[in-house]
Amino acid sequence: MKLQLPVPYFLCTFTVPEELRKIISSLPRALLALLYHASSSSLIDLCLNPRWFGAMPGITAMLHTWSRALIYHPHIHYLVTGGGFDQNGTWRWPKEGFLVPAPALSRVFRERFKAGLKRAAPEIFSTIPAKVWNVDWVVDVKNVGDGANALKYLARYIYRVALTDSAIVHHDESTVTFRYRDNDTGKSRKQSLPVFVFLHRFLQHVLPKGFVKVRYYGLHHPTNRAKLSLARAALYLHFNQPLPPPPPPAPEKPRPLCSSCKTALVPGQRFKPGQLPPSHAPP
Repeated sequence: MKLQLPVPYFLCTFTVPEELRKIISSLPRALLALLYHASSSSLIDLCLNPRWFGAMPGITAMLHTWSRALIYHPHIHYLVTGGGFDQNGTWRWPKEGFLVPAPALSRVFRERFKAGLKRAAPEIFSTIPAKVWNVDWVVDVKNVGDGANALKYLARYIYRVALTDSAIVHHDESTVTFRYRDNDTGKSRKQSLPVFVFLHRFLQHVLPKGFVKVRYYGLHHPTNRAKLSLARAALYLHFNQPLPPPPPPAPEKPRPLCSSCKTALVPGQRFKPGQLPPSHAPP
C-alpha cells in the first residue's frame, strides 16, 4: 500500500440504526454521501482535538451495504493511522494506545447525521421516531496492528458484488436458495427467497452511477501527498531506519503509430492531408 506508514492502525466502523436503513436505501446518492460526511468529519475532528492527539491522521474509507444474508445494512469502514502529523511537522501518537473514544465518536456522528438529514430532507426527517436520536449508535474502534490484514479484508469488497454465483445453491422459476455464513454462530446457513424478493435484496446494493465507494481523508487525501511523504520520512528517522526506496516509475506507454508509414506519432503534432512527417519529408 503506497499510503501505508510504519505506525499502528485502527479500524473504525460506523453503523446507523435499523430504522434509518430503509430511508437511506430510498435516497442512496444523497444519504450515503451524508453518511460519509458525518462519519469522516467526526473522526477527523476528534483526532485533531488536543485532548486526544491533536493531529491529522491518514484515513482510507470504504462503504459496505450488505449483511451476509443480503439485508441492506449500510456502514463505513475506516482504516486510520495511529496518530497524525501536526502543523509543526511533528508526528503525534495516540494516548495510552487507543485512537479516540468510541462513545464520543458515536455521539458526534449521530448529531452530525441528524443535522445533515434535517437540512437535506426535512420531510423525511419528520417521520423518523424520536428514539433514533436518543440511543447510542454503534461505532467500533479497534487496533489492527500494522493494518495489513485489515486492508486485505477491505480490499476483497472493493469490486465484490453482494453475492457470488458460487453462493447460489439452487434456483427455479419461483425461488432462489443461497448459502451464507451466520455472524453469530459462524456456521453456514441456507435461505430460500421468492425470485423477486431475492432480486430486490440483491439490486438494492447496486450503488448510484458514479458514486465513489472508496474515499481518502487527511494525510491519505490526494492533496496531502506531500505531507504524507514528510510524515513517512519523520517516522523513519524517529525509528532510526533507512528510508524505503521510492517506487519504480510507471512504464512509459508506447506511442501510437502512423497507419501508413508506422512512424511513432508525436503528441500534439498535426499534419495536413497528404503531408509527411518531418523525418519522411523530401530534402
